[in-house]
Amino acid sequence: MKKVIVYTAPNCPYCVRAKELLKRRGVPFEEVLLSWQDESAWKEAEKRSGMKTVPQIFIDGSCVGGYTDLAALEQSGELDRKLA
Repeated sequence: MKKVIVYTAPNCPYCVRAKELLKRRGVPFEEVLLSWQDESAWKEAEKRSGMKTVPQIFIDGSCVGGYTDLAALEQSGELDRKLA
């Protein structure tokens, strides 16, 4: 299985949903918690993904987007293909 990393922030409901989806599917992932006060970490995450929001979900180093993107991949069956 490919490496999954999820960048999250405290009290983010979409982050919670993304993690729940991955857990429900049995997908192991690494969570990187971004602090609201750590501007440099946010800039680094934005540089990697091109996104200013969380969650930011990466599969084998490739950004697949946020929660709604992840849910769409699951619904279409593409998530299994990306994880294989």
